[in-house]
Amino acid sequence: RLDALFLSHQSRSTKMPTHAHKNRKKRGHVSAGHGRIGKHRKHPSGRGNAGGQHHHRIMMDKYHPGYFGKVGMRHFHKLKNHYHCPIINLDKLWTLVGEEKRLECAAAAGKAPVIDLTDHGIFKLLGKGQLPKQPVVVKARYISKLAEKKIKEVGGACVLVA
Repeated sequence: RLDALFLSHQSRSTKMPTHAHKNRKKRGHVSAGHGRIGKHRKHPSGRGNAGGQHHHRIMMDKYHPGYFGKVGMRHFHKLKNHYHCPIINLDKLWTLVGEEKRLECAAAAGKAPVIDLTDHGIFKLLGKGQLPKQPVVVKARYISKLAEKKIKEVGGACVLVA
């Protein structure tokens, strides 16, 4: 059983041959390239990020400003769903209905599709992009001023829903 463990360990480790180690060249040289005075000690300045506010402060201030400290206000018992507000821009509005439906509504005069954003899980409509020149009725919880202006320009309407 021990033989099997030993063999499996040997096959896993990819050992470099001893003669290829850099240390072979250092044999006979007392400090092996690490100097007599400073000495090669284990972790002379601490492990990892030790001393960021003490002996490594200059390095932290110079290369990592703002690493320590806090920013902003705390919000206790923050419920993420109070802030849940997925958005969509005007240029992507018609993708919710589809191109076929848009052409069908464009052919039928006086017929405007109703796009209810809350059915698609979207709460807010923003005004980036252009709309095709055909009326549309949009239902949403929140609509930006620019979006409302652009919808009304093409003859559409905005309906706010709770």
